[in-house]
Amino acid sequence: MAERKRKSLEERIADRQAQRPPLKEGKHFEHGPAKWLFVFVMVFIVLIHIVGLLIVMAAET
Repeated sequence: MAERKRKSLEERIADRQAQRPPLKEGKHFEHGPAKWLFVFVMVFIVLIHIVGLLIVMAAET
């Protein structure tokens, strides 16, 4: 019985990407959880900056 050789990782990734439809214009996050993680991190950073600013302002009075 002939031994089947498995494709390399690069070849398997290329095959999978070739089957995917082209990206839609203006759609940057194909992966839903990545989008929500990005939004959470941005909101968290803004809140930390606001809290820090309030602490500095309160300390000066």
